Amino acid sequence: MGFKTGDFPPVDTETFLDLPLRDRVRTLALHWVEYGFGTPKMIHTVYVLKLLVLYIFGGVLVSTLTSGTGPFWDIGAWWDQPIVYQKLVVWTVLLEAIGVAGSWGPLAGKFKPMTGGVLFFARPGTIRLRPWRRVPFTAGNTRTPLDVVLYLGFLATLGLALLAPGRTSQSLLERLPDNTSGLISPALLIVAIALYILCGLRDKTIFLAARGEQYLPALVFFALLPFTDMIIAAKLLIVIVWVGAGVSKFGKHFANVVPPMVSNSPSVPFRSVKRAHYRDFPHDIRPSRLAAFMAHVGGTTVEVVTPIVLLFSTNHWLTLAGVAMMVVFHLFITSTFPLAVPLEWNILFAYLTVFLFLGYPNGEGYAVFDMSSPWLTLAIVAGLAFFPIVGNLRPDLVSFLPSMRQYAGNWASALWAFAPGAEQKLNTIEHRPTVNQLEQLQAMGYDPAVAEITMQQTIGWRSMHSQGRGLFSLLYKHIPDIDRWTVREAEFACNSLIGFNFGDGHLHNLDLIEAIQQRVGFAPGEWVVVWVESQPIHKPTQEYMVIDAAVGVIERGTWRVADAVEALPWLPGGPIPHQVTWRREDVDAPIVSHRPDTTVQPAE
Repeated sequence: MGFKTGDFPPVDTETFLDLPLRDRVRTLALHWVEYGFGTPKMIHTVYVLKLLVLYIFGGVLVSTLTSGTGPFWDIGAWWDQPIVYQKLVVWTVLLEAIGVAGSWGPLAGKFKPMTGGVLFFARPGTIRLRPWRRVPFTAGNTRTPLDVVLYLGFLATLGLALLAPGRTSQSLLERLPDNTSGLISPALLIVAIALYILCGLRDKTIFLAARGEQYLPALVFFALLPFTDMIIAAKLLIVIVWVGAGVSKFGKHFANVVPPMVSNSPSVPFRSVKRAHYRDFPHDIRPSRLAAFMAHVGGTTVEVVTPIVLLFSTNHWLTLAGVAMMVVFHLFITSTFPLAVPLEWNILFAYLTVFLFLGYPNGEGYAVFDMSSPWLTLAIVAGLAFFPIVGNLRPDLVSFLPSMRQYAGNWASALWAFAPGAEQKLNTIEHRPTVNQLEQLQAMGYDPAVAEITMQQTIGWRSMHSQGRGLFSLLYKHIPDIDRWTVREAEFACNSLIGFNFGDGHLHNLDLIEAIQQRVGFAPGEWVVVWVESQPIHKPTQEYMVIDAAVGVIERGTWRVADAVEALPWLPGGPIPHQVTWRREDVDAPIVSHRPDTTVQPAE
């Protein structure tokens, strides 16, 4: 891999796209083992510069200048200042909400432009996805001027909270009598919290993009709790995030996540190390014992045990060891550049670990039992644990982010299949600030065949995860001539339609399909979606849907997770078994594809 030149799959671009889908998936999956996405190092450099300059330097500079805790280069003067901690959280929320933190750039499927977020959220007419249909005053799927005002107001209040000087409080001075920088004004935070919630009820995309499941509780603690309780509540929050993510890695999915993640990491330069995470490359690329160890010892065990130790430890050296372990944990994730690129989130959590557990140790009056009321402690724990518990039992009701299942491999996922020529219809959607990724790549100078193969690398990546085997099985079952169709990874594809995704299939479920269909009007058999929900923690199966955009759901059923993880990515033994639980009687299956008879005008 060169600085400007990536590792493109070793295929004949003139003939590769004529191969059967299974052969293409196999070739791309095997290439991923050794090269990942094959991204040029220049792209990783851009991410590193964004992280260092915009996020870290920018955040520290703004936080220290507006708090009187500088200078920014004197880390010892500000690292444990409460207002700097608060403002770094607010800074992170602001960048996430704008769309220049996580889910940004080429690794997240944004090529030209590299930013989604604000380009969609501040533009009337774009697609809006409400989280729950029963919430009043949220009907419809089109962004209105009111939505734009709420969103811009949210950004403005975050900016005010970030720039305003601190205000002292009695509870702060009781614990830190020499403190002169104060805390963010609760009044500013309350307005931001209200707009956070209103934006989220109108459009779940904004709420999830701003990582409301984690940062909204933090803002509530900042605004409503006295200082000591605020610190302890923040500890409970970060521990529940860690433990929730660790618990979600129980089961069979996560071992399939580690090998493709390591393969895509620019910090692992040796192909032999990457191959070691697979059983028998190139014949069997299911996870090896090393991958299972990395997943369930280096991942699950560390993420569950270490936070619990940190929450209750009063021993300085034990706490220091726990802090070091979690900092390394987050830095390792950052170094792998996972496809959702949550780099800022990981750096913030590394800092929060140091701030909370070394800056305010349990042994100095900041332990969980030092909260002002045990009832308050129970209420906070119950509130923080509510969505993770519900989300693991009923994943259909809660996004995987509020369920605290970050990058656990147990995702709601989908593949989109377009009859020849039908994908171009997406470019006719009005008010959309982007075009399809294929056209974005061509606008950057990519040859059409190279652009198509680049996009197909994402379906090779999906095939390496457990859901991919089930989803491809459904395509082979329902579309006999699938080799002629265009298959897209939905997580990437929906980015160009709503401006954000973070591995959450709930952002491209029936609501998005219906919103697109209202705008485009696909004919029956032109756009078929195979979609699967996350696995509930107490069931061995996942529930799937087959959807024809013009008709609606045409089949529901389940597959066993054990069957999915045991299959090879390219399914040489054929589709995995499915149990059909419902089928629409007035729709023929399998689907007979056809070429669209509608002439599609190219996007401007």
